[in-house]
Amino acid sequence: MNQIRFDGRVAVITGAGGGLGRAHALLLAERGAIVVVNDLGGLVNGAGGDATAAQQVVREIGAAGGQALANFDDIATPAGAQNLIDTATQAFGRVDVLINNAGILRDKTLFKMDPADFEAVVRVHLLGSAWCARAVMPVMQKQLYGRIVMTTSAAGLYGNFGQSNYGAAKLGVVGLMNTLKHEGAKFGVCVNTVAPVALTRMTEGIPLGSLMSDATPERVAAGVVFLASEMCQLSGQILSAGAGYFSTVRIVEGRGLQAPLDQVSPEYVAEHWAQIADESAARGFDSATEALVTTFGKP
Repeated sequence: MNQIRFDGRVAVITGAGGGLGRAHALLLAERGAIVVVNDLGGLVNGAGGDATAAQQVVREIGAAGGQALANFDDIATPAGAQNLIDTATQAFGRVDVLINNAGILRDKTLFKMDPADFEAVVRVHLLGSAWCARAVMPVMQKQLYGRIVMTTSAAGLYGNFGQSNYGAAKLGVVGLMNTLKHEGAKFGVCVNTVAPVALTRMTEGIPLGSLMSDATPERVAAGVVFLASEMCQLSGQILSAGAGYFSTVRIVEGRGLQAPLDQVSPEYVAEHWAQIADESAARGFDSATEALVTTFGKP
């Protein structure tokens, strides 16, 4: 197989000053991409800011013979996201790849959580992804080409104690992807999502033992760079990636059970729960319309 390359392509990566974002940036640059490294340089909880992190990644890329630009806009605001994309297009004339990677953590059980902490996490992970996609889509539509990669998490796909804000936001980006894959399709824009497992500042406290020693950001970046490439013609995929393991993840629906309309009642649901919950013939759908048509025979 020919090596996946990004010569002449411009990639914008949020949260690229360290961890996963840095790994994505370095690998894309190694494969020929011009990289815009966006990072506020704050703490894991989002507090503070330091330009050093993004600048250091830019220096690393430059030292290896690549080209990169540091950016410090706050992508959690529409104006910040727009300025990030405008900066990239003004400097390089196009944006071919957007990797929505920026994130923060403010863990606590929901009833103990300050509403501001819930909103802050959703604002960065979900709204930040939406605002960046909103800003870049017209650029990619005009080019008739683009690749957008979202970042979800097992906490969003399956849940995790004390992470209601993070989990809600991370599953939200999957819903965002599922709509953007349709809105970008006729313009050659593919939108996919990675569910990474990697040892970074955000995962230092996770008790996964020896697994984490193998779960380097670089092993996730391999999957992300494929999703960001011209070779990837897929859209709407969720790729679980970590420690050399790769698998797709799907939201599926069982065959279900059609009740006689004159028998529809809470008791009917209770009595037939085993059949209703039978996943042996589960299938996925490409859109809400397809799900409705397949399940009920009409939109």
